[in-house]
Amino acid sequence: MRTSQESALVTTAAATTVTDVDAVVHARRDLTPDIAEISFRPHDSSPHRGGAVPFHWEAGAHVDVVLRDPESGAQIVRQYSLCTDDSGLPTVAILREPGGRGGSVLAHTLLVPGAEVTLRGPRNHFPLVRAAGYVFVAGGIGITATLALAEAAAATGRPWRLVYTGHGRDRMAYADDLVARYGDHVVIHDSTVSGRIDLADAIGTPEPGTAVYCCGPAGLLEATAAWCEPIPAVDVFAERFVPREQDAPARTTPFDVQLTLSGRTLTVSPERSILDVAEEAGVVVVSSCREGTCGTCETDVVVGEIDHRDSVLTPEERAEGETMMICVSRACGARLVLEL
Repeated sequence: MRTSQESALVTTAAATTVTDVDAVVHARRDLTPDIAEISFRPHDSSPHRGGAVPFHWEAGAHVDVVLRDPESGAQIVRQYSLCTDDSGLPTVAILREPGGRGGSVLAHTLLVPGAEVTLRGPRNHFPLVRAAGYVFVAGGIGITATLALAEAAAATGRPWRLVYTGHGRDRMAYADDLVARYGDHVVIHDSTVSGRIDLADAIGTPEPGTAVYCCGPAGLLEATAAWCEPIPAVDVFAERFVPREQDAPARTTPFDVQLTLSGRTLTVSPERSILDVAEEAGVVVVSSCREGTCGTCETDVVVGEIDHRDSVLTPEERAEGETMMICVSRACGARLVLEL
Protein backbone atom coordinates (compact mmCIF):
# COMPACT_ATOMS: atom_id res chain seq x y z
CA MET A 1 0.00 0.00 0.00
CA ARG A 2 1.55 3.24 -1.12
CA THR A 3 -0.43 6.05 0.45
CA SER A 4 -3.59 6.63 2.41
CA GLN A 5 -5.99 9.53 2.18
CA GLU A 6 -8.79 10.09 4.65
CA SER A 7 -11.77 12.33 4.19
CA ALA A 8 -15.01 12.96 5.91
CA LEU A 9 -17.41 14.11 3.50
CA VAL A 10 -15.04 18.86 1.47
CA THR A 11 -12.70 20.99 -0.86
CA THR A 12 -9.77 19.89 -3.06
CA ALA A 13 -8.72 20.81 -6.56
CA ALA A 14 -11.57 18.59 -7.75
CA ALA A 15 -14.17 20.75 -6.05
CA THR A 16 -15.90 23.77 -7.51
CA THR A 17 -16.96 27.05 -5.98
CA VAL A 18 -19.26 26.55 -3.00
CA THR A 19 -22.71 28.00 -3.72
CA ASP A 20 -25.90 28.48 -1.70
CA VAL A 21 -29.00 27.52 -3.68
CA ASP A 22 -32.66 27.87 -2.72
CA ALA A 23 -34.24 24.56 -3.66
CA VAL A 24 -37.25 22.34 -3.14
CA VAL A 25 -37.59 18.59 -2.89
CA HIS A 26 -38.46 17.35 -6.37
CA ALA A 27 -39.08 13.68 -5.56
CA ARG A 28 -38.67 11.16 -2.78
CA ARG A 29 -38.33 7.39 -3.03
CA ASP A 30 -38.04 4.93 -0.15
CA LEU A 31 -35.17 2.57 -1.00
CA THR A 32 -35.37 0.52 2.21
CA PRO A 33 -37.37 0.86 5.44
CA ASP A 34 -34.69 3.27 6.74
CA ILE A 35 -33.22 4.91 3.61
CA ALA A 36 -34.93 7.55 1.49
CA GLU A 37 -33.64 8.85 -1.84
CA ILE A 38 -34.34 12.55 -2.31
CA SER A 39 -33.78 14.73 -5.38
CA PHE A 40 -33.82 18.52 -5.49
CA ARG A 41 -34.69 21.18 -8.07
CA PRO A 42 -34.36 24.98 -8.02
CA HIS A 43 -36.99 26.87 -6.03
CA ASP A 44 -39.84 28.37 -8.06
CA SER A 45 -38.65 31.85 -7.05
CA SER A 46 -35.15 31.13 -8.34
CA PRO A 47 -33.93 32.51 -11.67
CA HIS A 48 -32.98 28.90 -12.39
CA ARG A 49 -36.53 27.55 -11.91
CA GLY A 50 -37.47 24.91 -14.43
CA GLY A 51 -33.81 24.13 -15.09
CA ALA A 52 -30.80 22.61 -13.40
CA VAL A 53 -29.40 23.53 -10.00
CA PRO A 54 -26.65 26.08 -10.77
CA PHE A 55 -23.60 24.20 -9.61
CA HIS A 56 -21.31 21.57 -11.05
CA TRP A 57 -19.98 18.53 -9.24
CA GLU A 58 -17.82 15.51 -9.89
CA ALA A 59 -18.10 11.94 -8.63
CA GLY A 60 -17.37 11.72 -4.91
CA ALA A 61 -18.79 15.15 -4.05
CA HIS A 62 -21.23 15.94 -1.28
CA VAL A 63 -23.67 18.75 -0.63
CA ASP A 64 -24.79 20.48 2.57
CA VAL A 65 -28.54 20.32 3.17
CA VAL A 66 -29.62 23.19 5.42
CA LEU A 67 -32.78 22.44 7.44
CA ARG A 68 -34.76 24.46 9.97
CA ASP A 69 -36.08 22.66 13.05
CA PRO A 70 -39.78 23.67 13.16
CA GLU A 71 -39.90 23.43 16.97
CA SER A 72 -36.72 25.20 18.05
CA GLY A 73 -36.12 27.26 14.93
CA ALA A 74 -32.49 26.11 14.97
CA GLN A 75 -30.65 25.74 11.70
CA ILE A 76 -29.27 22.25 11.14
CA VAL A 77 -26.68 21.51 8.46
CA ARG A 78 -25.96 17.96 7.34
CA GLN A 79 -23.72 16.61 4.61
CA TYR A 80 -24.89 13.99 2.13
CA SER A 81 -23.04 12.38 -0.76
CA LEU A 82 -24.37 13.14 -4.22
CA CYS A 83 -25.44 9.80 -5.68
CA THR A 84 -25.58 10.88 -9.32
CA ASP A 85 -23.48 12.77 -11.83
CA ASP A 86 -24.35 16.38 -12.58
CA SER A 87 -26.25 15.66 -15.78
CA GLY A 88 -29.44 15.45 -13.72
CA LEU A 89 -30.90 16.73 -10.48
CA PRO A 90 -28.75 16.54 -7.32
CA THR A 91 -29.83 13.41 -5.48
CA VAL A 92 -28.93 12.10 -2.03
CA ALA A 93 -29.92 9.05 0.01
CA ILE A 94 -30.41 9.50 3.75
CA LEU A 95 -30.31 6.80 6.42
CA ARG A 96 -32.72 7.41 9.28
CA GLU A 97 -30.74 6.98 12.52
CA PRO A 98 -32.97 7.42 15.60
CA GLY A 99 -29.93 7.19 17.88
CA GLY A 100 -27.91 9.81 16.02
CA ARG A 101 -27.65 13.59 16.43
CA GLY A 102 -31.19 14.15 15.16
CA GLY A 103 -30.44 15.45 11.68
CA SER A 104 -31.41 12.29 9.83
CA VAL A 105 -34.72 11.95 11.68
CA LEU A 106 -35.52 15.59 10.94
CA ALA A 107 -34.55 15.12 7.29
CA HIS A 108 -36.83 12.09 6.95
CA THR A 109 -39.67 14.08 8.48
CA LEU A 110 -39.23 17.34 6.57
CA LEU A 111 -37.88 16.33 3.16
CA VAL A 112 -41.08 15.55 1.30
CA PRO A 113 -41.93 16.70 -2.24
CA GLY A 114 -42.30 20.47 -2.31
CA ALA A 115 -40.37 21.09 0.92
CA GLU A 116 -38.10 24.15 0.79
CA VAL A 117 -34.40 23.78 1.66
CA THR A 118 -31.07 25.45 1.06
CA LEU A 119 -28.34 23.47 -0.66
CA ARG A 120 -24.77 24.53 -0.04
CA GLY A 121 -21.99 23.09 -2.10
CA PRO A 122 -20.67 21.12 -3.65
CA ARG A 123 -17.47 20.01 -1.94
CA ASN A 124 -15.29 17.05 -2.80
CA HIS A 125 -12.57 15.32 -0.81
CA PHE A 126 -13.26 11.96 -2.39
CA PRO A 127 -12.64 12.53 -6.11
CA LEU A 128 -11.83 9.78 -8.59
CA VAL A 129 -8.10 9.89 -9.32
CA ARG A 130 -6.44 8.63 -12.47
CA ALA A 131 -5.38 5.01 -11.91
CA ALA A 132 -4.76 1.74 -13.75
CA GLY A 133 -7.89 0.29 -12.17
CA TYR A 134 -10.32 0.75 -9.31
CA VAL A 135 -11.74 -1.18 -6.37
CA PHE A 136 -14.62 0.26 -4.35
CA VAL A 137 -15.50 -1.11 -0.92
CA ALA A 138 -18.79 0.13 0.51
CA GLY A 139 -20.46 -0.73 3.79
CA GLY A 140 -24.08 0.13 4.56
CA ILE A 141 -24.97 3.74 3.80
CA GLY A 142 -21.40 4.17 2.54
CA ILE A 143 -22.76 3.03 -0.81
CA THR A 144 -24.05 6.56 -1.40
CA ALA A 145 -20.53 7.95 -1.65
CA THR A 146 -19.58 5.13 -4.01
CA LEU A 147 -22.37 5.15 -6.60
CA ALA A 148 -21.16 8.07 -8.70
CA LEU A 149 -17.53 6.93 -8.34
CA ALA A 150 -18.39 3.50 -9.75
CA GLU A 151 -20.23 5.11 -12.65
CA ALA A 152 -17.27 7.38 -13.36
CA ALA A 153 -14.85 4.44 -13.17
CA ALA A 154 -16.97 2.43 -15.60
CA ALA A 155 -16.84 5.34 -18.04
CA THR A 156 -13.01 5.26 -18.06
CA GLY A 157 -12.94 1.78 -19.58
CA ARG A 158 -10.38 0.68 -17.00
CA PRO A 159 -10.86 -2.43 -14.81
CA TRP A 160 -13.01 -1.90 -11.73
CA ARG A 161 -14.87 -3.83 -9.05
CA LEU A 162 -17.33 -2.87 -6.34
CA VAL A 163 -17.75 -4.81 -3.10
CA TYR A 164 -20.90 -3.82 -1.22
CA THR A 165 -21.49 -5.30 2.22
CA GLY A 166 -24.48 -4.80 4.47
CA HIS A 167 -26.55 -6.33 7.24
CA GLY A 168 -29.47 -7.80 5.31
CA ARG A 169 -30.09 -7.59 1.56
CA ASP A 170 -33.42 -5.84 2.12
CA ARG A 171 -31.57 -3.02 3.92
CA MET A 172 -28.94 -2.52 1.20
CA ALA A 173 -29.99 0.43 -0.94
CA TYR A 174 -29.28 0.16 -4.67
CA ALA A 175 -28.00 -3.44 -4.43
CA ASP A 176 -30.35 -4.84 -7.08
CA ASP A 177 -29.88 -1.82 -9.35
CA LEU A 178 -26.09 -2.18 -9.22
CA VAL A 179 -26.15 -5.88 -10.08
CA ALA A 180 -28.62 -5.30 -12.92
CA ARG A 181 -26.51 -2.49 -14.37
CA TYR A 182 -22.96 -3.74 -13.85
CA GLY A 183 -23.24 -7.52 -13.47
CA ASP A 184 -19.99 -9.24 -12.46
CA HIS A 185 -18.31 -5.94 -11.64
CA VAL A 186 -20.35 -5.94 -8.41
CA VAL A 187 -20.08 -8.27 -5.40
CA ILE A 188 -22.96 -8.09 -2.92
CA HIS A 189 -22.16 -9.44 0.55
CA ASP A 190 -24.98 -9.96 3.06
CA SER A 191 -23.35 -10.35 6.47
CA THR A 192 -26.52 -11.91 7.94
CA VAL A 193 -25.96 -14.84 5.57
CA SER A 194 -22.19 -14.98 5.07
CA GLY A 195 -20.76 -13.35 8.19
CA ARG A 196 -18.03 -10.73 8.16
CA ILE A 197 -16.57 -10.16 4.73
CA ASP A 198 -13.07 -11.32 3.80
CA LEU A 199 -11.97 -9.02 1.00
CA ALA A 200 -9.24 -11.34 -0.24
CA ASP A 201 -11.79 -14.14 -0.61
CA ALA A 202 -14.37 -11.82 -2.15
CA ILE A 203 -12.29 -10.26 -4.93
CA GLY A 204 -8.70 -11.46 -4.59
CA THR A 205 -5.73 -9.10 -4.58
CA PRO A 206 -5.72 -5.68 -6.26
CA GLU A 207 -3.13 -5.15 -8.96
CA PRO A 208 -0.35 -2.59 -8.51
CA GLY A 209 -1.53 0.80 -9.70
CA THR A 210 -5.06 0.25 -8.40
CA ALA A 211 -6.90 2.98 -6.52
CA VAL A 212 -8.94 1.52 -3.67
CA TYR A 213 -11.85 3.56 -2.29
CA CYS A 214 -13.59 2.64 0.96
CA CYS A 215 -16.59 4.21 2.65
CA GLY A 216 -18.35 2.65 5.60
CA PRO A 217 -17.96 1.75 9.28
CA ALA A 218 -14.58 2.07 10.97
CA GLY A 219 -14.11 -1.71 11.05
CA LEU A 220 -14.50 -1.94 7.28
CA LEU A 221 -12.01 0.87 6.74
CA GLU A 222 -9.51 -0.92 8.95
CA ALA A 223 -10.09 -4.23 7.16
CA THR A 224 -9.56 -2.55 3.79
CA ALA A 225 -6.32 -0.93 4.94
CA ALA A 226 -5.06 -4.27 6.28
CA TRP A 227 -5.99 -6.00 3.02
CA CYS A 228 -4.01 -3.45 0.98
CA GLU A 229 -1.06 -3.07 3.38
CA PRO A 230 1.25 -5.71 1.84
CA ILE A 231 0.52 -4.71 -1.76
CA PRO A 232 2.95 -2.24 -3.36
CA ALA A 233 1.77 0.71 -5.45
CA VAL A 234 -1.86 0.65 -4.30
CA ASP A 235 -3.44 3.92 -3.19
CA VAL A 236 -6.19 3.79 -0.57
CA PHE A 237 -8.80 6.54 -0.16
CA ALA A 238 -11.17 6.38 2.80
CA GLU A 239 -14.23 8.41 3.66
CA ARG A 240 -15.30 8.13 7.28
CA PHE A 241 -18.35 9.27 9.23
CA VAL A 242 -16.80 9.24 12.71
CA PRO A 243 -13.58 10.94 13.87
CA ARG A 244 -10.37 9.03 13.30
CA GLU A 245 -8.16 8.10 16.23
CA GLN A 246 -5.44 10.68 16.81
CA ASP A 247 -1.78 9.71 16.97
CA ALA A 248 -1.05 12.12 19.83
CA PRO A 249 -3.13 13.92 22.47
CA ALA A 250 -4.34 17.43 21.71
CA ARG A 251 -2.24 20.34 22.92
CA THR A 252 -3.45 21.79 26.21
CA THR A 253 -1.97 25.28 26.15
CA PRO A 254 -3.98 28.46 25.45
CA PHE A 255 -3.30 30.50 22.33
CA ASP A 256 -4.48 33.67 20.62
CA VAL A 257 -6.35 33.78 17.32
CA GLN A 258 -6.34 36.95 15.23
CA LEU A 259 -9.32 37.10 12.85
CA THR A 260 -8.47 39.25 9.82
CA LEU A 261 -11.99 39.70 8.41
CA SER A 262 -13.77 40.52 11.66
CA GLY A 263 -10.90 42.47 13.22
CA ARG A 264 -10.95 40.50 16.47
CA THR A 265 -8.25 38.81 18.53
CA LEU A 266 -9.53 36.01 20.76
CA THR A 267 -7.94 33.76 23.35
CA VAL A 268 -8.67 30.04 23.08
CA SER A 269 -8.37 28.16 26.37
CA PRO A 270 -7.37 24.46 26.51
CA GLU A 271 -10.94 23.22 26.98
CA ARG A 272 -12.48 25.35 24.18
CA SER A 273 -12.28 25.16 20.41
CA ILE A 274 -11.62 28.06 18.06
CA LEU A 275 -15.17 27.56 16.77
CA ASP A 276 -16.63 27.83 20.29
CA VAL A 277 -14.76 31.02 21.06
CA ALA A 278 -15.49 32.63 17.68
CA GLU A 279 -19.23 31.93 17.96
CA GLU A 280 -19.30 33.24 21.53
CA ALA A 281 -17.73 36.47 20.27
CA GLY A 282 -20.47 36.87 17.66
CA VAL A 283 -18.41 35.80 14.65
CA VAL A 284 -20.61 34.04 12.09
CA VAL A 285 -19.12 30.65 11.19
CA VAL A 286 -20.86 27.99 9.12
CA SER A 287 -20.39 24.65 10.89
CA SER A 288 -22.07 21.31 11.37
CA CYS A 289 -20.45 18.24 12.95
CA ARG A 290 -18.18 19.96 15.52
CA GLU A 291 -15.98 16.85 15.53
CA GLY A 292 -13.76 17.32 12.49
CA THR A 293 -15.52 14.97 10.10
CA CYS A 294 -17.57 17.16 7.76
CA GLY A 295 -15.21 19.94 6.67
CA THR A 296 -17.88 22.65 6.84
CA CYS A 297 -15.84 24.93 9.13
CA GLU A 298 -12.66 24.74 7.03
CA THR A 299 -10.91 28.09 7.41
CA ASP A 300 -7.94 29.67 5.62
CA VAL A 301 -4.79 30.07 7.73
CA VAL A 302 -2.75 33.25 7.18
CA VAL A 303 -0.02 32.75 9.79
CA GLY A 304 0.77 29.98 12.26
CA GLU A 305 1.58 26.31 12.68
CA ILE A 306 -1.45 24.03 13.09
CA ASP A 307 -2.08 21.03 15.31
CA HIS A 308 -4.45 19.26 12.91
CA ARG A 309 -7.07 17.09 14.67
CA ASP A 310 -9.58 16.58 11.86
CA SER A 311 -10.51 13.55 9.75
CA VAL A 312 -10.73 15.50 6.49
CA LEU A 313 -7.41 16.86 5.25
CA THR A 314 -4.85 14.66 3.53
CA PRO A 315 -1.29 14.45 4.89
CA GLU A 316 -0.20 16.68 2.00
CA GLU A 317 -2.85 19.29 2.80
CA ARG A 318 -1.87 19.24 6.45
CA ALA A 319 1.77 19.79 5.55
CA GLU A 320 0.85 22.77 3.36
CA GLY A 321 -0.85 24.37 6.37
CA GLU A 322 -3.18 26.53 4.28
CA THR A 323 -6.47 25.57 5.96
CA MET A 324 -7.74 24.03 9.18
CA MET A 325 -10.96 22.73 10.73
CA ILE A 326 -11.54 25.14 13.59
CA CYS A 327 -13.97 22.86 15.43
CA VAL A 328 -11.13 20.53 16.51
CA SER A 329 -7.71 21.72 15.31
CA ARG A 330 -5.54 24.02 17.39
CA ALA A 331 -2.36 26.10 17.28
CA CYS A 332 1.05 24.56 17.83
CA GLY A 333 2.34 27.87 19.11
CA ALA A 334 1.03 30.94 20.90
CA ARG A 335 -0.73 32.58 17.93
CA LEU A 336 -2.70 31.91 14.78
CA VAL A 337 -3.95 34.36 12.17
CA LEU A 338 -7.08 33.17 10.36
CA GLU A 339 -9.12 34.57 7.49
CA LEU A 340 -12.32 34.75 9.48
